[in-house]
Amino acid sequence: MTGGELLMASALDAVVGDPRWVPHPVRLIGRCIASVDCRIRTICRSAMSLRIAGICVAGGLPILTYAIAAVLIEEAERLGGWLGSALSIVLAATTLAARDLWDHVCAVDRPLNAGDLPAARRAVAMIVSRDTEDLSDSEVARATVETVAESAADGVIAPLFYLAVGGAPLALAYKAINTLDSMIGHRDERYADFGWASARLDDLANWIPARATAVLLLLGAGLSTGQLGRLRQGWRVFRRDGAKHPSPNSGKPEAAMAGILGVRLGGPNFYDGLAQDRPVLGAEGRPVQPGDIAPAAKSMAAASALGACVAAGFRWLL
Repeated sequence: MTGGELLMASALDAVVGDPRWVPHPVRLIGRCIASVDCRIRTICRSAMSLRIAGICVAGGLPILTYAIAAVLIEEAERLGGWLGSALSIVLAATTLAARDLWDHVCAVDRPLNAGDLPAARRAVAMIVSRDTEDLSDSEVARATVETVAESAADGVIAPLFYLAVGGAPLALAYKAINTLDSMIGHRDERYADFGWASARLDDLANWIPARATAVLLLLGAGLSTGQLGRLRQGWRVFRRDGAKHPSPNSGKPEAAMAGILGVRLGGPNFYDGLAQDRPVLGAEGRPVQPGDIAPAAKSMAAASALGACVAAGFRWLL
C-alpha cells in the first residue's frame, strides 16, 4: 500500500463511512467468532481445554484474516494493477471508523443539546456497554466523551498504524484481534478462560497505538482550538493519570482527553445493574457537560487527519 492509497482510504472513510447495506469484513469476522464460540463449547468442557481453544482462536483468526486479504489483493493485482489498488483502498477504508464514530457522537449530541434526554440515552446506548436508562445529561456526556477517546484509538489510530506497517491485510488482522476482544475478551465466568488470550493479544496490539492516540489528540486539540494551554494541560493529565485505568491502554487517550477539556472522566458506571468504580482521570477538572461533546469530537477528527498524514508519510518513506 502506498501513501497515496492510504490517504485515499482515509478520505473514503471520511466521506462514505460505514453504510449498513454494504457487506463489511468486520461484521463477517464477528459472525465467524460467534459461530466458533458456539461450536467450541460443544467440544471443550474444562477450563484448560477452553483456554487452549482460546489461544488457537486468538492466533488463528487474525492469521487467516491476513492471509485471505493478502491473497485477494494479490489476485486482483494480477487481473489489473488498478484493480488491486482499488481493492486495497476499499479494504483499508473498512478498517477505519472515524466517520462512523463522528456520526454516532452527533446522534448523541443533537438530542442532548436540544433537551431530549431519552433520545440521547438511546443514542449513547449504541456506542457504550454500560447501562444508560437512568443516566443524567452529564453522565450521558461523560460516556460519550470517554467513548470518543477510547474509540479514537482502536477505531482510527490503531488501524492507521497497522496500515502504515503492513497495509490492508495487517490492518484487517488487527480488526480481527480487536473484534475478538470485544466479543469474547471479557473477565466474566463465560469467557474468563476462552477469551483470556484474545484480551491479552488486544492489549499487546494496542500498546503503541493507544499512546500515539493520546499524543495525536493533544496535537489535534491544539490545532483545532489554537489554545496551547489545552495541549499542556492534556499532557500533564496524560502523564499523571494515564496509568490509573484498569486497562493498560484505554486510560492513555481518556486521560489526555480529560486534560484537553478540563473535565473529570471515570467514576461509577453500571453494567447489567452492577456498579463498577473506575479511577477518576483529571480529578481537578469539572464534571462533563453536554457542551464538551463537540470539542471532543473535533479533537478526534483532527487527530485522525494528523494520524492519516503521519501514516501516509511513513509509507512514502518505505
